[in-house]
Amino acid sequence: MQELEEYEIIKQKKIKLNEKPRPLEFTVLATHNFARASILKLPHGEVKTPVYMPVGTKGAMKGVTYQEMDDMGCKLLLANTYHLAYKPSGDLLEKVGGLHKFVNWKHNILTDSGGFQMVSLSQLSEVNEDGVTFESPYDKTIMHLRPEDSIHTQNQIGADIIMALDDVVRTTTVGPRMQEASERTTRWLDRDIAAHKRKEDQNLFPIVQGGIDPKLREQSLDDLIQREANGYAIGGLAGGEDKVDFWKTVAQCTAKLPNDKPRYLMGVGYPVDVVVCSCLGVDMFDCVFSTRTARFGTAFTDYGFLKLKNSEIANVFQPIQQGCQCQACKSYTQSYLHYLIAKEQVACHLISIHNLNYLIQLMLNLRQSIIDGKLIEFVNQFLKKWYQKEGQIPQWIIEALDYAKIPIQQI
Repeated sequence: MQELEEYEIIKQKKIKLNEKPRPLEFTVLATHNFARASILKLPHGEVKTPVYMPVGTKGAMKGVTYQEMDDMGCKLLLANTYHLAYKPSGDLLEKVGGLHKFVNWKHNILTDSGGFQMVSLSQLSEVNEDGVTFESPYDKTIMHLRPEDSIHTQNQIGADIIMALDDVVRTTTVGPRMQEASERTTRWLDRDIAAHKRKEDQNLFPIVQGGIDPKLREQSLDDLIQREANGYAIGGLAGGEDKVDFWKTVAQCTAKLPNDKPRYLMGVGYPVDVVVCSCLGVDMFDCVFSTRTARFGTAFTDYGFLKLKNSEIANVFQPIQQGCQCQACKSYTQSYLHYLIAKEQVACHLISIHNLNYLIQLMLNLRQSIIDGKLIEFVNQFLKKWYQKEGQIPQWIIEALDYAKIPIQQI
């Protein structure tokens, strides 16, 4: 109640008579050094941040319905421009009024630009200054994706947040290719901005690149901040780099990006990582890990990953996690899910629901701890449980959180 009252006061101060609604409003409610609890207002409603955004690459969640996503409290999810451009196509989505109407989703959508496919489909793509050429893994047809094409398709899709097409290379790339990709990303951004035709209801986020090279990151940050976007993404991480390089790069970016704009760390969804990076000042996360690992029978719990395929689970007659209010935990035991995994697809469905719900609730609870002034206690309790079996918290986490002024007590 107190949070809502404070937010209404802040919001009223910003409202001017006859002012046109903006496509994005970002209001910070509370902070702990870099960490912040905020409200992100988009064309399809408000989003509480920090937030984990589930990934529905082809316009659908794998094994989970949109109604189930709504029931979990999801207010913002992802789709992918590259895949939607192939099928059902941007033209069809524009014809029916955009992806929201096509899939009957009343909340917000963010679309990736197609840039990540330069890495995931690197053997089927070729990049030059004009753009990227893909050979379809489905039917061998050719797609030419320039910044202008990506933005046009995202305008057709109608997502609330759209991403600039960037030149993406693997995180561990070093030398001239990384510099070329980082500088090209800025040049492409100017083409992205020029091509964007729906500035009144779609927010274009640039993507900070530069790998784990601090100088390249700094230059990319300087270049992108000059463009004064409604929000910024941090790209080019979670690709196998050392964890120390990972957190230091995140910290470098969040420390320099504007305080009054949302910050989106792309492709990060491991529970420990989202907690640490929220403390470093990240507001938005996405990753396919939650549903992908569910399809292999692995569930998220406060005490780490639970592998439901393991034989000993056959005799565990309790939910995945006590107190969890997801459909899987309220209705079924670990034993039953273990039995289903090798026999029925519904097991993947139920575990996916649990994992998505786990991350959504984790972010809401972390956010509330910032508002209540209890972030230090929350993070320590989370890490104590997560690393209870190992008996030790990794040093990179302790160093990252020390930087964020969150002292950690070893187990």
